[in-house]
Amino acid sequence: MTTEKFEKDARTLHKFIQLYCDQKHKTVEKRNDFIKLKYQNKELGKLEYNLCKDCEKTLKISYENLTNCPHEEKPSCRKCPAPCYNKTDWKKVAKIMKYSGMHMGLLKIRKLFKRD
Repeated sequence: MTTEKFEKDARTLHKFIQLYCDQKHKTVEKRNDFIKLKYQNKELGKLEYNLCKDCEKTLKISYENLTNCPHEEKPSCRKCPAPCYNKTDWKKVAKIMKYSGMHMGLLKIRKLFKRD
């Protein structure tokens, strides 16, 4: 996987988990922190987050899996022949991605019809 692909996927993952946590865990105590983006010994900046414990754990597991993905051409996790997620974590990430993807699509559609 290229460094650019890794960084794009890491930032997308972060954005989706943050959106999910902001929408679904509004009343849960959250923690501000960051993950240093690093891929193939290159420092790529950091991802700052404000997540509940559960979503923080999901972000860290997902980032670790992305960092250690053995595929040169990374497939989508759904189509991966050798998935690195355990079934429970995979279901959680799939739920987050589905929710956030649909929500982001709705936000884009709303912006198209918004009047200034």
